[in-house]
Amino acid sequence: MMGERIKRARAAAGLSQRQLADRAELSAMAISKFERGLAHPSSKSLIRLARALGTRTEFFLRPTTVELEEPEYRKHASISKKQLARIEADILDQVERFVELVALFPTPPVARFEVPSTVPRRIESLAQIEAAALAMREAWHLGHNAIASLADTLEERGLVVLTTDADASAKFDGLAARVGDLPVVVVGSAWPGDRQRFTMAHELGHLVLGARLGPDLDEEKACDRFAGAFLVPEPTVRHELGSHRNRLEPRELHALKHEYGVSMMAWVFRAADASVITDATKTKLFRLFSAKGWRKREPGEPVPPETPKLFERLVLHALAEELISTSKAAELMGMPVTAFRRRLGFEGPRGAAHQ
Repeated sequence: MMGERIKRARAAAGLSQRQLADRAELSAMAISKFERGLAHPSSKSLIRLARALGTRTEFFLRPTTVELEEPEYRKHASISKKQLARIEADILDQVERFVELVALFPTPPVARFEVPSTVPRRIESLAQIEAAALAMREAWHLGHNAIASLADTLEERGLVVLTTDADASAKFDGLAARVGDLPVVVVGSAWPGDRQRFTMAHELGHLVLGARLGPDLDEEKACDRFAGAFLVPEPTVRHELGSHRNRLEPRELHALKHEYGVSMMAWVFRAADASVITDATKTKLFRLFSAKGWRKREPGEPVPPETPKLFERLVLHALAEELISTSKAAELMGMPVTAFRRRLGFEGPRGAAHQ
């Protein structure tokens, strides 16, 4: 188990065995033996490994082990195995800490995710996807207005939302998986908020639609439609844009982007989905966006990224109820004890690795 943790931490750091050996002032042979379970590092070696890998020694001794079940990556085909390994290692570390934390509470502190009974059991058309998105919003009492924080909304309903900063290649587009009964959604921590939100809503679509989709519907396209409909329901599109438009002004789309946390391009799609604009108008807007380079980077200030808050709240809850020590709380937060104490005292930067 310790060998697997050393290997995972090395992958998360993006290091080869030789590079780790040089940083930790150990031999590459020793690293290989540690990872294969043929030898166990001494306390001194463990401290060296922790320093070289930017982690705490407790990480190597953590008893909780988890596996991501049914992982569904959204990634570019060109992403390297090394980069993917970094992302996977980072996610597994966060999930392990989450599972370990939840297990400390006498009663489950996280709601169980359930698809509302009002969602159609069989979905054969795009109109039914729109209906499913509306049913989710109504069951969750969200109305038709903008969702202030989608991460908070999903966490309140039993999803585990994680962010990763291990995506240096920008070729990772999200992940959905399960850990036991917990559905997990992962987005990039540095992504603009509109990209995060659409990805979270898309992954929610997988959970909601799943086996409900008819054979004529492509699941990825269906989840994209669900994401748009969940973030901006059809009645909202018509309320904001009117029932029919011959043209959409980019400045108008930019304002709506920041009000709803949905990209300008997504608003164009939603306007076409709701038949507010024709396909011809949509095509003209696509050409405009392409000509100005806005399909890669939209104009104006980006939507601020979201930060999941549930994990930290649970850590502080457990600390306040004396279920864990300050040292354990710092370990779960992935930060030094001194930095955690400063955070408790509202001093200095946040400093936590994730969550």
